[in-house]
Amino acid sequence: MPSADVKGQPRAVVIGAGMGGLAAAIRLAAAGCRVTVIEAAKTPGGKARARETPAGPAAMGPTVLTLRAEVDALFALCGTTTEAEVGITRLPRLARHWWPGSGPLDLHPDREANIEAIRAFAGDREAQGFARFDTAARALYDAFEQPVMRAARPDLAAIARTTLTKPGLWPALLPGMTLDRWLTQFFRDPRLRQLFGRYATYVGGRPAHTPAVLSLVWQAEAQGVWAVTDGIQALAAALASAAERLGVRFHYATQARRITRQSGRVAQVETDQGHHPADIVVFNGDPRALTDGHLGEAARTALTPPGKPSLSAWVWSFAAIPQGPRAQDLIHHNLFFTAAPSAEFGPIGAGRMPDSPTLYLNAQDRELGPTPAPERFQIILNAPAGQPDHKDEDQSCHDRTFPALGLMGLTFSPPPGSEALTRPKDLAARFPASLGAIYGASPEGALAAFRRPVARTGLPGLYLAGGGVHPGAGVPMALLSGRQAALQALQDLTSASTSARMAMPGGMSTAYPKTGPRPSR
Repeated sequence: MPSADVKGQPRAVVIGAGMGGLAAAIRLAAAGCRVTVIEAAKTPGGKARARETPAGPAAMGPTVLTLRAEVDALFALCGTTTEAEVGITRLPRLARHWWPGSGPLDLHPDREANIEAIRAFAGDREAQGFARFDTAARALYDAFEQPVMRAARPDLAAIARTTLTKPGLWPALLPGMTLDRWLTQFFRDPRLRQLFGRYATYVGGRPAHTPAVLSLVWQAEAQGVWAVTDGIQALAAALASAAERLGVRFHYATQARRITRQSGRVAQVETDQGHHPADIVVFNGDPRALTDGHLGEAARTALTPPGKPSLSAWVWSFAAIPQGPRAQDLIHHNLFFTAAPSAEFGPIGAGRMPDSPTLYLNAQDRELGPTPAPERFQIILNAPAGQPDHKDEDQSCHDRTFPALGLMGLTFSPPPGSEALTRPKDLAARFPASLGAIYGASPEGALAAFRRPVARTGLPGLYLAGGGVHPGAGVPMALLSGRQAALQALQDLTSASTSARMAMPGGMSTAYPKTGPRPSR
């Protein structure tokens, strides 16, 4: 049985202050644990980071926040509200989309508005196709939300029962049915297939290789998108601050070196600045770091090595004044599609930089109030993970980004330099063993989503959280993974405590407190 500290509290150490780690830390602290967070960086957030610019912090990581209820629940456990801690705005439009020679097409958090927008853009037949696609994606989302997204591990039996009662789901679940192929059943316009196929990249895959079931990602976004003033990294900082008020202790600029075990379970976490005894350890990082031995032998054998890595990215983060015909048309989320999708995903599949990428552009200050000058921008190009170095890689990325935007009517003054660029190799260096992948293991393959590592590992007391863990990548999924890590850890503590009491003469009580929310202080 694990032992409590002198105050009678179970001791939890969370390695990594990304979204999953923050969620786990808050939930464990609210349940009565003594929580310490070890973070190698100087600030919380993990992949949610920012670069300082003359206009303020420009985001370098995730920008899309959906399923906001998960954020609200964490702040509630800390005795506060989301609005009291961060500036947050529900966006009136999900995104604006352009293609060479056509657009824009706006999508909205409203089904009827989307039907009318697509009718105006591509005609009545495509609008009807969207209505059928939206209905199918909603059915998939409803079928998979509880047995997959919110379950400790994918419940294949529950999924099978659902599909038996809803045969309309079967076509999307057929072996070999990819998202790209699935979309041909709804859309004849290649631009719309390209648009909705883009949701494969949200979880690090290519549309022609990602299962059709992941069209449900569209429904998570269709329920609403929120923007945080100063970016998702500001949300991470607010969660960390609220966690500190709950009693969580943070050690920044501290590198975890080894997880040790004693009597068959976790015992402590060793860092470059000391060690921390632990009854619970939550690892919020790429699971491959454990299986590659970065945190010692005990953790290395605690889980099966993940599959091949997901996509990586090239990321520009900068401040500038936008110019050209499209400058005034930008909204918060924008996509500039390539005219040749094969010139994007073909080279990526071969391990090369895309010849003609689609460009995601986050105009960070748009739709949140008066637009300042200069503005803050982030531009993302998909890329393969583990890409080898090239001496001209920065110039190659520049040449694939800014001339293409210029042809579509958008330039920047001043144009950003190499200091504004984050490369796959930079991501690989910052996140050990990730190979630069930013979505964990690849979602490509029929059963990839069911093979992600889950929260509970083979080493008692060690749990996983983060975008590389079930239920998957993205801010809300990482928060759900933190929920599961905390829940599994608390269930195991309760089980161990109950077993110990039953084994003691007279059923003596242990030192563990009852779990339950604690007031903020």
